[in-house]
Amino acid sequence: MPRGETHSAPGEPVVDGLETAVYTVPTDVPEGDGTLAWDSTTMIVVRVHAGDTTGLGYTYGAPATAHVIERQLADVATGRSGWDVPAVNEAMNRAVRNAGRPGLVAGAISAVDIALWDLKARLLDLPLVRLLGRSRAVVPVYGSGGFTTYDALRQDRQLRTWTEEQGIGRVKIKIGESWGGAEPRDRERIAAARRSIGDETELYVDANGAYTHKQAVRLGPHLEDHGVTWFEEPVSSDDLTGLALTRRAVTADVTAGEYGYTLPYFAAMLDAEAVDCLQADVTRCGGITVWLRAAALAEARGTQISGHCAPHLHAHAAAAVPNLRHLEWFHDHVRVEELMFEGTLDPAGGALHPGASGAPGLGLTLRTETARRYRVA
Repeated sequence: MPRGETHSAPGEPVVDGLETAVYTVPTDVPEGDGTLAWDSTTMIVVRVHAGDTTGLGYTYGAPATAHVIERQLADVATGRSGWDVPAVNEAMNRAVRNAGRPGLVAGAISAVDIALWDLKARLLDLPLVRLLGRSRAVVPVYGSGGFTTYDALRQDRQLRTWTEEQGIGRVKIKIGESWGGAEPRDRERIAAARRSIGDETELYVDANGAYTHKQAVRLGPHLEDHGVTWFEEPVSSDDLTGLALTRRAVTADVTAGEYGYTLPYFAAMLDAEAVDCLQADVTRCGGITVWLRAAALAEARGTQISGHCAPHLHAHAAAAVPNLRHLEWFHDHVRVEELMFEGTLDPAGGALHPGASGAPGLGLTLRTETARRYRVA
C-alpha cells in the first residue's frame, strides 16, 4: 500500500461529501499595513459530511479557493475514513502536484484539513483539544491591529480597549507604512502606542516585510527605547539572510513564518536562525495536521511557535503544544469570526480557554442568517 493511503474499515465513518461557501465582509474602516491596504475580508468555508455529522473549516483568501476545493480536493476526500485525517491530508498534497501547492491551493487544503479534524472530534463528541491532547489549560493572546490607516485617536482607542477593558497584556501595531517610506510616522506611532498602554504592557510591531535590512536595523534603537519586544517581518519573510542579520542586530525578538505553505519552508527558516519565534498560520500551512508538525520542528530547535491570525481555528491546536508563545487576536479576523459564528471565545484576561464549554470540535456554529447577507459564492 502506498505511503499515506488508508481504506475505511466496516463500521468506520466515511466522508460522503463536502460543500463550500464564500463570504466577503466589509471592514469596519479601511485597513492597511506596510505593504497592502484592504476594505473587506473574504472567508472560504468548507463543510465536510459523514452521515449526519458535519465538520466545519475555513480559510481566508481569494474566492477561487472554493473552486480548488470543489474541483481538486472534494473527490480526494470523499470516500475516505473520517478517522484518518493525516492520510487525507497526504492524499490532497499528492493530488495538487501539478496545480502548485503554495498559496491559494495550500489555503484550500488547510480549510479541508481543519474541517476534517472538526468532523472527527464531533463524531467522538469531544472538544478538539481533548482529541488532540491538552498541553495547557489556557492559550495566551495578543491584541493585533493598529493599522497604518488609523488616525491617532482610533489607534489609542483600540489599544485601550484591549488593555483596559479586556485585560490583554500584549498588543501589536502595524508599521512600515508605504513600503518603509513613512518612517517618521512609524516612529511617532510607536511612541504614541507606548503612551496609550503604559509601561507594564508588552508592545509589538509588524512591518509586513516593508523595510530594507539596514532600515530595520536603524529602527532598532527606537524600538528598544520604547520597550518593543517583538519585531515581526522587519524584512520580507523570503529574505532569510536579512531576517537573520536583523535578528542579530536588534534587541526585540524577530519573528516571521505566516507565509509558510509547506513544512520545508519552516525548516529552512529555522536552519537559517532567522527568527526568535516561529509563526505559522493554520489556514495556510496545510491545516492543523501541518501546524502541529511545524510546532514540533520549532520545539526540536528550542524555539516557540505563535499562531498567526484566525484565532478560533488555532486555539485548540495551540493548547496541544508545549512550546506555544501565544496567538494573534487579530482585529479583522476576530470581527469576522464573531459575526459569522456562535461559540466564539472570550479573550478576557489575555487568554483563551478552548474546550471549556464542552462543545464538540472547534465549538463553532455558523450563524446562517448573518452569513447569508455576506455570501458571494
